[in-house]
Amino acid sequence: MNFEYLAQGFGVALTWQNLLIGFVGCFIGTMVGALPAIGPINGIALLLPIAYTMGLPPESTMILLASVYCGAEYGGRISSILLNVPGDAGAVMTAMDGYPMARQGRAGEALALSGLSSFVGGILGSIGLALFAPLLAGLAIGFGPAEYFVLMVFAFATLGSMVGDQPVKTLIGCTLGLMLATVGIDATSGAYRFTFDQPELGDGIEFVVLVIGLFSISEALIILEHQGRGFTMIRDLGRMTAQWADVVKCTGTALRSSVIGFVVGVLPGTGASVSSAISYTTAKRISDTEGTFGKGDVRGLAAPEAANNATACGAFVPMLTLGVPGSGTTAVMLGALMLYNIQPGPMLLAERPEIVGGLVASLFVGNFILLALNLPLVNIFARVLTVPNWLLVPGILVLSIVGVYSTHASVFSIFLMLGIGMIGWLLRKAGFDMAPLILGFVLGRVMEVNLRNALAISGGDPSILFQSTISIVLWVMAAGVAILPWYLSYRTKKRIRQAALTA
Repeated sequence: MNFEYLAQGFGVALTWQNLLIGFVGCFIGTMVGALPAIGPINGIALLLPIAYTMGLPPESTMILLASVYCGAEYGGRISSILLNVPGDAGAVMTAMDGYPMARQGRAGEALALSGLSSFVGGILGSIGLALFAPLLAGLAIGFGPAEYFVLMVFAFATLGSMVGDQPVKTLIGCTLGLMLATVGIDATSGAYRFTFDQPELGDGIEFVVLVIGLFSISEALIILEHQGRGFTMIRDLGRMTAQWADVVKCTGTALRSSVIGFVVGVLPGTGASVSSAISYTTAKRISDTEGTFGKGDVRGLAAPEAANNATACGAFVPMLTLGVPGSGTTAVMLGALMLYNIQPGPMLLAERPEIVGGLVASLFVGNFILLALNLPLVNIFARVLTVPNWLLVPGILVLSIVGVYSTHASVFSIFLMLGIGMIGWLLRKAGFDMAPLILGFVLGRVMEVNLRNALAISGGDPSILFQSTISIVLWVMAAGVAILPWYLSYRTKKRIRQAALTA
């Protein structure tokens, strides 16, 4: 196996500029993750235009965004343990045993132990990424426009697992994303599509405008809507180091959960919420012989924390090698690559090894930075929870407006961002998830271009989409991924009915 890309990546990641960028990203990501319900997507959305307008090279931008992503996975545990309020969906299971530990006066131990578990998951996930990236990239030589189109079909098929209990809303969100991707001048015919006589929309809706509006602006509105909620914060953290006996007790659980988290992360459309739930229930089934899970068991804390960070690394595998986002956050990062006119997919490792290698290497370095930051400075990060909404919301709005204007120098873009933010807020209130929408937008343009190129090669014959072995395999995988959740749901409901009849 060729690991030259990784050696080149460490050469990129270990420059003093990128080390500084990684440190800043880890610090900001941890603070963003500590704020309840903010999550890594909002941190990335706010930093992306700043990085782009600063003229950072694409590899440095990806290092910054990846550091924010992983830092947010670390930081999400702080509010879960101290407030019983998950920082993001992946930290829900952390609160199951983390908050009871805090109530027992062991908040500092819980924070330290979760930091160590996160480090184990992050390192093992980075190793898995380094191993699997070149394996999948080896398929690159067989990909043409037809194969890329079918790959996008497979990516959309995985949307069913993103919001599995709301398939109709998932489909609507994906369709909205595809519709937004068609706005602008048609590259083939030169016709204006859905611009409504607005010349500013000739180039389409800019990615930065969309992602900041959908995530940051809508999040600020949701915070304002729920500003009356009060939380009781655990302020007496106790000792800030984990006991050696607890570390030994959690080692097996952390290793097993890291493997589970990485495997789940590689599957497009899953994410940390799924991996943390699976790892927690697995640990409980194997280790909870005394009924202590949910009452402050250290293994119940270690399992989801290791899984969360391994999942974050695993989500980069399909993004970097196939151009298929493994999560909503990596969908935003996929769009960041497109800002630099870089086409993610099977050829990325061969054409731009410094980007893939630099990102993988930065994950190794970033996990050590995060461990060094989180163990001694966790008390400082915990103070982020005391930031009042009257300061937080204006800060988000100011950063959003400055970021969009500095990128596009257009007042129209600011109003468009605010309008998209209002629509995003209404969609979220109606129960829609933003991940399918952003995925539809990011992949929609790639899908259209490759479909047109494939049909141009075949003279308009659609059978070209079914001719190669890779295309056939991808069609079968797409069908399987789309049908499997429906089949499993049907079987579960059938078993429930049978159990009700026999009771």
